[in-house]
Amino acid sequence: MLNVLFAASECVPFIKTGGLADVIGSLPKELHGLGLDVRVILPKYKWIDMERYGPFELVVELTIKVGWRNQYCGVQKVVYEGITYYFIDNEFYFGRDGIYGLHDDAERFAFFNKAVLAVLPRIGFCPNVLHLHDWQTGMMSLLLKAQYSHDPFYTQMKTVFTIHNLQYQGVFPKSVLSDLFDLSSAYFHPQGVEFYNNVNYLKAGLVYSGAITTVSETYANEIQVPFYGEELDGLLQSRSSDLYGIVNGIDYDTYNPDGDPHIYKFYSEKRLRNKVDNKLRLQRQLGLPEDRKVPMIAMITRLTNQKGLDLVERVLTDIVAQDVQFVLLGTGDRKYEEMFAQAAWHFPDRVSANILFDNTLAHRIYAAADLFLMPSRFEPCGLSQLIAMRYGCLPIVRETGGLKDTVIPYNEETKTGYGFSFTNYNAHDMLYTINRALEFYRNKPIWNQLRKSAMKQDFSWHNSAKRYLELYKKLLTPARSKEHE
Repeated sequence: MLNVLFAASECVPFIKTGGLADVIGSLPKELHGLGLDVRVILPKYKWIDMERYGPFELVVELTIKVGWRNQYCGVQKVVYEGITYYFIDNEFYFGRDGIYGLHDDAERFAFFNKAVLAVLPRIGFCPNVLHLHDWQTGMMSLLLKAQYSHDPFYTQMKTVFTIHNLQYQGVFPKSVLSDLFDLSSAYFHPQGVEFYNNVNYLKAGLVYSGAITTVSETYANEIQVPFYGEELDGLLQSRSSDLYGIVNGIDYDTYNPDGDPHIYKFYSEKRLRNKVDNKLRLQRQLGLPEDRKVPMIAMITRLTNQKGLDLVERVLTDIVAQDVQFVLLGTGDRKYEEMFAQAAWHFPDRVSANILFDNTLAHRIYAAADLFLMPSRFEPCGLSQLIAMRYGCLPIVRETGGLKDTVIPYNEETKTGYGFSFTNYNAHDMLYTINRALEFYRNKPIWNQLRKSAMKQDFSWHNSAKRYLELYKKLLTPARSKEHE
């Protein structure tokens, strides 16, 4: 049996700030179904409800050296929905109110990287593949090479590093190399972890891992050019033969309109009439006029510049003028929070701005809305468009990253496709595409066919999990292993 350990900083259902958590919560289950022994290791944050998912078992206690500091490390274990999860416990580093963006993130995740490798022999699990995710785990590849290469327990272990968003890299002063990791300056150079005279945790994952993946094929190509490459495009080009784009999926048990406990009324592609009941009930909940005929456009997103909100800002009044209802759910940059709040104040019958995160409300919006807007500046994969299609809510996207890979625009001549897209990062191109979608909304036979087509698409993890399994096997073949020693 192939043993795989996922190391990550968050995972549904335990802790979530973004799409990374959804991937770590879903992909191991699918790989487990293919016959792999897949386990997950995470920090034990104070926010995790131990009683809800327990009982947790204390597996081992040990001391981890972080520079001159000797830090306690406990490992707690729980089996949840068939998957074994390990939690690295240290109150000083993880028993806090925040998860990211703290003053000592360099040290917190240095501890996590060192702890994961140190505990493996003690927990009785030797992975063939150590699958690392984002900058918070990137230094493990370097540590494995620099400090464990002569230990028989680790010598056959291979690493895969997945980029979920290249924009977030974990860049810290060069002193962390010796002060936190006890690594020599031999690794501090442009072909190593050096990045503008700092240490880049994500770059370590790119340089020292056996294979690199990212979360869509288009994004894998995009990040090799300067516009998307975040100043790592040259490195990614040099490792292009080891770089794979594998699109994310969604959990079809969690996102199922024909059994979703969060929504008002179940429906399917064969019972689409029930979808309008969700719209009417959501309109009532949000204080919007109850009207089954008015098109509802939704956005569920982090309110950041990446998400194309400057385009929305430029033409929001024009969008609302199309006799639509616009529903937003999300938090983020204050200027965008205020923008949507003001729009809701000016257009109370047409705009609902929900500046919060509410999982139940998110499900209800997917179930109620007709169109889902994602005009991202860049989008490594995107999950929201996949969820929207599962609920018969047609996406309007910019053709970038995973949005381009997963949304096939409707072609009037061939009658193919199930969404709408635009190429240029331009507010009026976006507005034109929205208006085009609204024209089809008024043509009910075409609209119903589009919704059914979207709902029939398979964006589950099944096919992507098979590609990961193929990659693991390729990485473990003798010829491949020798090539990357």
